[in-house]
Amino acid sequence: MCKGLLRLLPLLMWAIGLGFAVVSPASAADPTAIRDILDEPSVYHLRQVVLQGRVRNVQPLDPYKLPAGTTCYGAYLFYLEDETASINVAVFGLCGVPTVKDPDVEEGTQVQLQATIQAPSHGGYYLSFQGLTVAGEREGVIQAVADRITPLME
Repeated sequence: MCKGLLRLLPLLMWAIGLGFAVVSPASAADPTAIRDILDEPSVYHLRQVVLQGRVRNVQPLDPYKLPAGTTCYGAYLFYLEDETASINVAVFGLCGVPTVKDPDVEEGTQVQLQATIQAPSHGGYYLSFQGLTVAGEREGVIQAVADRITPLME
């Protein structure tokens, strides 16, 4: 039995090494070009992507209510612009906790963000100046919902 295990040991070590290579932070995804998302939004719908670019047109939002009645505070919208295009980015607020909070980004800042893409005509919600809005069948909103924003050094 010991000889059988010894023969399997190299295969087991290879499989473990392959597993570490797949989840290694060094294999983090390269940023997706915004133009790729805008050209084929249905391919990216509800997918997490990494985007890099410059922050433009930051717009803090008034508190909004979720369908369940909870009020959310501190949400904002901005555009992220890379060398290919720009995309609307939503940052949801803190819900249930009345708070005054400035946006985490400023005009012209270079950032990397992890976001979930919301493509049009898939239903669901998107964040607008009217708060959380149900997307209609013909709604043309492509929105990146920010999960994490990291400032980049220039």
